[in-house]
Amino acid sequence: MHTSDAANTDVDAIDAIDDVDDIDDGSRRDALAGVALPLDDPRARRAELTGGKAASLARAAGARLPVLPGFVVLPPGTGLRGVPLREAWRELSGDGATPLVVRSSSAAEDTEESSMAGRFASVLDVRGWEAFTEALRTVRASGDGVTMAVLVQPLVRSRAGGVLFGADPVGGRADRMLVSAVRGGPDLLVGGAEQGTDIRLTRRGRPLGAHAGDTPPLSPSQLRRLAELARRARRLFGAPQDIEFGFDEAAGRLWLFQSRPITAMAAPPPRRRARLLGPGPVAETLPGVLWPLEEDLWVVPMAHGLATALDLAGAAPRRALRSVPVVTTVGGRAVADLALLGLAGPRHPRLAPLNPAPPARRLLAAWRVGRLRAVLPRLAAGLQAEVDKELSEAPHPADLSQGRLIAALTWTRSALLALHAQESLAGALLPRDGRGSGASAALAALHHGRAEGLTGDLELAAARPEVLALVAPSLTEPLRLPAQGVAGSGPGTGVLSPREALRLRVRWVQELQVALVREVAARRGDIRGIALLRWPELIAVAGGAPLPPGLDARRAPDEGPPLPDAFRLAPNGRVVAERDTSPGAARGASGGRVVGTVWDGTGEPPPDAVLVVRTLDPALAPLLPRLTGLVAQTGSPLSHLAVLARELRLAVVTGAADAVTRFPPGTRLLVDGATGEVRP
Repeated sequence: MHTSDAANTDVDAIDAIDDVDDIDDGSRRDALAGVALPLDDPRARRAELTGGKAASLARAAGARLPVLPGFVVLPPGTGLRGVPLREAWRELSGDGATPLVVRSSSAAEDTEESSMAGRFASVLDVRGWEAFTEALRTVRASGDGVTMAVLVQPLVRSRAGGVLFGADPVGGRADRMLVSAVRGGPDLLVGGAEQGTDIRLTRRGRPLGAHAGDTPPLSPSQLRRLAELARRARRLFGAPQDIEFGFDEAAGRLWLFQSRPITAMAAPPPRRRARLLGPGPVAETLPGVLWPLEEDLWVVPMAHGLATALDLAGAAPRRALRSVPVVTTVGGRAVADLALLGLAGPRHPRLAPLNPAPPARRLLAAWRVGRLRAVLPRLAAGLQAEVDKELSEAPHPADLSQGRLIAALTWTRSALLALHAQESLAGALLPRDGRGSGASAALAALHHGRAEGLTGDLELAAARPEVLALVAPSLTEPLRLPAQGVAGSGPGTGVLSPREALRLRVRWVQELQVALVREVAARRGDIRGIALLRWPELIAVAGGAPLPPGLDARRAPDEGPPLPDAFRLAPNGRVVAERDTSPGAARGASGGRVVGTVWDGTGEPPPDAVLVVRTLDPALAPLLPRLTGLVAQTGSPLSHLAVLARELRLAVVTGAADAVTRFPPGTRLLVDGATGEVRP
């Protein structure tokens, strides 16, 4: 077929149809209105005329890619000259001898934003003029009001076909290709009639890894030809393509049936040696999504404090501590570097014994020589006394001048850094002495405060500040304590270990920060607006500077889904979860082997409840006396909840991957708090 300057207009095409005696139905005339443009006509490459599908094939044909001949039936009213429709059909089909494929090609299809795959109709194995006119009407009608061009090509009988992605959309790899193939045409695969064999390829067509089935539909040479087709299509269109293909039965020739941009790619893989991050133990202190100022108030001092502790203990390379934060935020949620905290296994376990100084061994050496252990209790006691003195002498924030308000804010950040550093060292280097936890002291204080008639949460927290250990700090949300506590919830609730005493003071200093920031808001604006500031902006505003321009345009943090237990960040900042299914990934945090019924913390618990949660949130503490066991996806055996659970002699396991998903409420579960075993 060739375009001629003497070609008829669309009106001429309709006149030609009038010569056919058996075409007298009005709806059929509407279906046939339009002109045909051969794919080798340069105008066929204009997607606004011929639709995305036909335009892409026309471009591919012009670049000598293996595209079948064909034509595009334009919608009525385009005013373009083309080939009369029946003449185009007669030439392509050999006057009905060759079966055709009639497919949709709207301007909304096969774009970079949306493929509209399967949205509109295609009709295969169309034989004869009558069947062709009916197929044309069917395809156009499937547009449901959408202006629709129609692509017509010969039908190819394929010995094998399928879909080829010029990049791996599942793995997010631009340096890999993904083929899904079946015996027969690609319609069997894309229509869902058969499940294809998936094969990942290098850019040169070499298979990567094993694939399902002993006899794959495609030979190595066919895979190489597909890889070459994907490379050529990528060069032509400027991006990896989603390609439908087939190898014909007659000669095994490869044909390109469709090429469109890949519209959905998974997050790209992380860079080599990307940090392993996760909520870890920081999620129990800061479990929710943080506002910008909350990040600066609480995450930054925690990161500096933990880095100081790791440096003093020789537990992490100083170069790493200087270059990356131990604790940071992703999507407003606090996360820790699991490798720096010693919570991630080695990348190559077989090589681990060859490492002359892993963090755990250096920490043990520091412990043995007594560089820190001997002085830590005295340092902790001195820091506690200093913090208690400052807190007890602090005036009400409303009584502070601008200068004293700024000084108080500055002191809280330095105090938190020191508290986090010493608390981390105490937890790592000092032996557990059986004294009570901050959580148990908080539950007892809550019980006695309620019994004394302290019904208001602020009133109770002022009288018994230990209760603050049960709730996370917040600048924007009011203080809400649990309804009731537990009397005598553990031994030694009156005397805390150095680590637990330091952790309790972290929480007290955080609450002082909340009061100070809310005072700034009372003087200068709305608390939610102030919570959107960063630390330097807060100090400037507290000193009398105007609110920064554009503050109204800043958005409150989005709650979003919770982060995976362990993940790495892709180059574009997206989270890529890392699933750890190796033996020993879950850790026992408290002895005892029990069987109970899974409970998610809502409604009335079963008599032998095993609470299964994502993180060890301290707000769950009042539930513990009613439990048989506790399983958490993430968290530390040194967390508040784990310590309290040991006091209550509960079986506790942390680090149980995907526990919330794997063990729905009502499941009968075995939990071994000594070995970390968790199974139905």
